[in-house]
Amino acid sequence: MERTKSVNTKNLLKFILGSAFGILMFLVPIPQGESFTTLLDFIKSFLKNLLGGGLSYILVVIMVISAVLTVYDFICKPDWIRNNHYLKRGFSTTPFYLISKVLGAVVTCMVVFGVGPEFIISADTGATIVDLCATLFCIVLSFSFILPFLTDCGIMEFLGVLLKPVVRPLFRVPGRASIDLIASWFGASNAAVILTREQYMKGFYTKREAGYIMTNFSLVSIPFCLLIADTVGIANLFPAFYLCICMVGILLAVIIARIPPIRTLPDTYQEQAGKQINEEVPGEKRRLAYALESSCERAETFGLRGVFTSGLEVVVGMLFDLIPIVVAWGTAALIIATYTPVFQWISYPMGLLLQILGVPEAFAAAPATLVGFTDMFIPALLITGIQSVKTKFIIGVLSLIQIIYLTEVGTIIIKSEIPLNLWKLFIVFLERTVLAIPLIVLFANLFL
Repeated sequence: MERTKSVNTKNLLKFILGSAFGILMFLVPIPQGESFTTLLDFIKSFLKNLLGGGLSYILVVIMVISAVLTVYDFICKPDWIRNNHYLKRGFSTTPFYLISKVLGAVVTCMVVFGVGPEFIISADTGATIVDLCATLFCIVLSFSFILPFLTDCGIMEFLGVLLKPVVRPLFRVPGRASIDLIASWFGASNAAVILTREQYMKGFYTKREAGYIMTNFSLVSIPFCLLIADTVGIANLFPAFYLCICMVGILLAVIIARIPPIRTLPDTYQEQAGKQINEEVPGEKRRLAYALESSCERAETFGLRGVFTSGLEVVVGMLFDLIPIVVAWGTAALIIATYTPVFQWISYPMGLLLQILGVPEAFAAAPATLVGFTDMFIPALLITGIQSVKTKFIIGVLSLIQIIYLTEVGTIIIKSEIPLNLWKLFIVFLERTVLAIPLIVLFANLFL
């Protein structure tokens, strides 16, 4: 079929109406008090409030089912799991992830039922992660069956073709990656990472592109940035605070694309899907016309059956495969950050760097520069006792542009097929941290 034949009333309506629904749910900011939210976030909050205290017990059931069936699959290798696409994705795994899922189930049960050592079930460790995963559960249910309207109706193809001349030279990724950035700014970073992962699995990003987008474009939402500014006591500086986040974030994205380990990731597509993207405009066509053709061609394959199958695959993979691992790894990371001096030891060089750059209370703030690798909110909590407004500004901005938080997005990235292991993620985290600090200090000196 020629591409021009795909531009008809039916496909145009699917593209316009389907994409409009996806944009409305994911990207349109809705005022909420002094901040704003999205309809998707509203649905997430509604689900969380609706389920209330029962959500913790639902999480226990999911964790136990995941652990039991994963152990059963590993030992017995039943055909009814191995030959089912959805069940295989949820319960067939390696010994390392099997242990992680079992530990995740144990930790969840300990936290929910209030049994076990305090360092595991405390509000600073296990309880925080279980609450995070309860929120992630609601996010997954909220967006899994809505995501195809944003990714499969043609809007990513349309913007991809139009924005490629800007996005590709700057960031070395397809133009459609702009959707990931917008979805993260107005929504949630973990949702943006999952969106990128699904696009990679469908053949729209290479391993390098997906790894780069996940580690550079998955910024936290604007409302969360406001929460951090308020937590550290600089909410009155929010315009300058957020402007600094945007400027430093863009500069880092330009730099990280050109250095290892991101630059050295394989530029190959997911093996089963193959390459499914083409943003090159033929010489005889105008860019806008070709963008419309591309979007209609994509919309032609969109249907409600595909929405259901795609959504079900995301739900099973996230609930039974990812969330148990987030609990296990996230709890371990917070235990190290909260109950050991590890980050005090390894942050000494960062204290020296801050001191050289003239940052007040440099060594007191140093642990907050690295502890963000475990969770995005901990740096803000660590600096509440610091008096310097400039230091609070610097650490607050830094914590929000580091992006790679194990409890939020790191585990999702590691569990994906992108060749970014824990060590490579930590290297990217350090690169972002070391490159960002002088830039943030420069902007802080200009703004404050």
